[in-house]
Amino acid sequence: MSEADELKQYWKKPGNDIVAVRLDLDTDGFSYRKWGGTQHCKAGDWIVLNRSDTYTVDAESFAKTYKKTGPGTFLKVTPVWAVKAKDNGSIWTKEGSSRYAKGDYIVYNDADRRDGYVVSARLFEDMYELVK
Repeated sequence: MSEADELKQYWKKPGNDIVAVRLDLDTDGFSYRKWGGTQHCKAGDWIVLNRSDTYTVDAESFAKTYKKTGPGTFLKVTPVWAVKAKDNGSIWTKEGSSRYAKGDYIVYNDADRRDGYVVSARLFEDMYELVK
């Protein structure tokens, strides 16, 4: 992605709660393969079930962006900034390297393009709406 590519701000649509459990154990964490790379979570991170997709979220990112909505359920309540990928590529996330395909969304939890991750176009467009 070029730094010139315009980021747009989006909100998570209501009803898109996730199920999450904090990895609140004395552990070094674990590694797993996802998004075309090796991901790593650590003690305190969250194991998330988002529809049929399971992955981990960094503890600090989770605390800043999610609100509890019920027993074990959470909703992302902060906006995200995203850009549609023009080509295939990869980004470095807090969990590891993630590949994206042309048309996927590269999403950030801040406008400074830090704390990024990748979401398929179909899933992103179903879960998020443009801030007006």
